[in-house]
Amino acid sequence: MGMIKEFKEFAVKGNAIDMAVGIIIGAAFGGIVSSLVKDVIMPPIGVITGGLDFSHQFVVLKDAPAGGIFSTPAEAAAAGAVTLNYGNFITLVINFLIVALCVFLLVRAINRMKRPEPGLAPPVSKDCPHCQMTIPIKATRCPHCTSEMAGAARA
Repeated sequence: MGMIKEFKEFAVKGNAIDMAVGIIIGAAFGGIVSSLVKDVIMPPIGVITGGLDFSHQFVVLKDAPAGGIFSTPAEAAAAGAVTLNYGNFITLVINFLIVALCVFLLVRAINRMKRPEPGLAPPVSKDCPHCQMTIPIKATRCPHCTSEMAGAARA
């Protein structure tokens, strides 16, 4: 089989298309979650912590050659200082936790929709009226006591 034909079969399979749609929606969802964290969640946390903006929190590991005091990680990097940007890390961890929670809730909802309701599934077994053993629903004769089942078609 040629590689192009094989790729074509792969690309048009439902799983590959579903995966592509999932990646596209996931990328868009990531932007929404980033905005949620940056614009909705972090400002109240900043108010609670006395105006602390996590995205600008950093520690200078190595001073810039000219020295100086920096208010943002970008200023420190521009001056040549080496920084540990823990505030950005905290923001990204919050992003991840929100995305993970949303994905969990989505998968949970989908699984509940897929799960059949109890009692709606057709029976797969029955009890033999003679020996009370459980037998397959389609059985015409009990494999335990060899009794013929009522209403069973005769050959």
